[in-house]
Amino acid sequence: MTKLQQKNVLGTALQTCSLDPVTGFTRSGCCETGAEDHGSHTVCAQMTEEFLAFSISRGNDLSTPRPEYGFEGLRAGDRWCLCASRWLEASEAGFAPPVILESCHEKCLEIVSLADLKYHALR
Repeated sequence: MTKLQQKNVLGTALQTCSLDPVTGFTRSGCCETGAEDHGSHTVCAQMTEEFLAFSISRGNDLSTPRPEYGFEGLRAGDRWCLCASRWLEASEAGFAPPVILESCHEKCLEIVSLADLKYHALR
């Protein structure tokens, strides 16, 4: 399925999440997904200090630069395609970062509810 054919959680065309930093499982800027994306990096979220600290506490440091992977590290305000299960875990713990509904891939609805995403939608 090409990016143009992929849909967001609202049933419309999937929109770009971020090109600065470049995000997405395929580093296309979109939270597109496919069979090789076992983590389902389908939730476009805007990082917060609280979520980044929560992620570190769960063993996934998204803040520290990793130049060997071309990763500059995320800061509050950056948008990033998160694994749907990590976003759900953060939501259940009270640390869910806000989401951009138009940029969340419809596949994340297999793990998180549209109601939860809408509740945390960036306003």
